Amino acid sequence: MTQRLRAPFCRQLCRRIRLFSASVGVLGLTAFLHGQALPKAPGAEVFFLTPTPGYFTEPAIAINPINSQQVVAVFQDNAHASYSQDAGHTWHPAEGVEPPNYRVSGDVSTAFDRQGHAFICYMAFDKLGTFSYWAHNASRNGLFVRRSVDGGKTWEANHIPVIEHATEPGMPWEDKPYIVSDTSKGPYTGNLYVGWTRWTLTDSEILLSRSTDDGQTWSKPIEIDSRPGLPRDDNGAAEGFAGAVSPDGTLYAVWSEDNDIVLASSRDGGKSFSPARPIIHTAPIMFGVQTLDRANGFPQIAIDPRSRRLFVTWSDYRNGDVDVFCATSTDAGKTWSAPVRVNNDGVHNGADQFFQWLAVDPTDGAANIVFYDRRGDRENRRQIVVLARSTDGGVSFENYAWTTDPFEAGGFFFGDYSGIAAWGGRVYGVWTEQPATTPVAGNNTDDAKPKPRGTVVKVGIADFTPNASESAR
Repeated sequence: MTQRLRAPFCRQLCRRIRLFSASVGVLGLTAFLHGQALPKAPGAEVFFLTPTPGYFTEPAIAINPINSQQVVAVFQDNAHASYSQDAGHTWHPAEGVEPPNYRVSGDVSTAFDRQGHAFICYMAFDKLGTFSYWAHNASRNGLFVRRSVDGGKTWEANHIPVIEHATEPGMPWEDKPYIVSDTSKGPYTGNLYVGWTRWTLTDSEILLSRSTDDGQTWSKPIEIDSRPGLPRDDNGAAEGFAGAVSPDGTLYAVWSEDNDIVLASSRDGGKSFSPARPIIHTAPIMFGVQTLDRANGFPQIAIDPRSRRLFVTWSDYRNGDVDVFCATSTDAGKTWSAPVRVNNDGVHNGADQFFQWLAVDPTDGAANIVFYDRRGDRENRRQIVVLARSTDGGVSFENYAWTTDPFEAGGFFFGDYSGIAAWGGRVYGVWTEQPATTPVAGNNTDDAKPKPRGTVVKVGIADFTPNASESAR
């Protein structure tokens, strides 16, 4: 551009920037500015896994402990996977992940085993039963795993059933599976575990199955709750299984039931469990969040393999608005600390933080939590993505902005969870966003209204390694 043209262009550009700034203020500059006010996550990068919006939600992510350059992210629906083989710098979609013999697959989770094999776990079915009373009018359904031996690039043709049901009267509905891998040096190293909720016409149960042959076969499931929950996908159900394995091979499992987080543990490779008992009292774990169809604060559990400190995270509305909390145990789950509020905005400020997920970096013991954060929007409708990190055993958390452009989610199913993984100071988060819509010109005012476009899945990376800044240059 010549010097003669540059001056008028700059004046015009400045005018447009001023107009844009004014419009952003009307639309919610407060949220944007607050996203900037939080320190940005070190080395933050964000990547699209789904450039075109669709019905994409409920992602999860895992790092290969044998080769930390390999990272796999999964999401629904149907079951999808993307992979990186350069520590998250580039991402590629994988083919052949969803089952061809079921109409719907989702509720995905993922893990690597001690051999560096990746697994995706998902539920599959043809149609839902009665709304929230899933066992009523249920169709054939099951839980499955599929394996990749090359870091998520290709996936084996045959998925393996953990459990599967043909359509018949009174059949149960198997829901929300979560896969856990024992990569410790303990006596059960190599074991894989899948826990989930079974809905029946009369109750909800927490079941668990184990594999001792790299996911090729799965044991008959056992019920690990001490008493079943209610049969509806709502408060009072037994729901939200998550698990973690200690260096000695102990499997810890948590879930929500009534207004409690419940813990059970197995010291024999998942063959039997201690009696499940409440460890943390919460506000109701299912709650409403403005603009969303549904929301929950289901718990996660993780362990620092160096100190064997256990971490549990969840979210609830004990303070009026929804906050994220963390509690810890230093005696194998016998006693637990008082809850620590993870989000560091003002208490009772009316801003919701929700859909948290937890990962403890096994190399340095740092606890990392991803969640949506609405502290910057006075109307409590739009959110950014925040990373909270504790390096003092869960006593305190620093909050970082992983994204700074707030978005509003509504009109689409937004899912039940996000995901996070950490290794060697690098933290990977995965979440759902709803892109902003733009008016489409037409012949009448209805045509000019914003058109819904669906949701996308993104991966964020933060780098807390000492030489991260030098590597970035």
